[in-house]
Amino acid sequence: MIITLNGTPHEIPAPVTLAALLETLGLAGRPVVVELNEVAVLPRDYSTTTVPADARLEVVTLAAGG
Repeated sequence: MIITLNGTPHEIPAPVTLAALLETLGLAGRPVVVELNEVAVLPRDYSTTTVPADARLEVVTLAAGG
């Protein structure tokens, strides 16, 4: 299935949880902010949130520093 990830079309297996998708992207366990179809998803919900077909995802990695 095709989703839009940070403005770019991506093909992913269906169905997939947000946690599994983040793992595939190499972002599992990293501090990220995720918005699914313009709604923020809490980290505690990543493993129970299924990414639907035609989803629009924005994933922002957080970095500390000065």
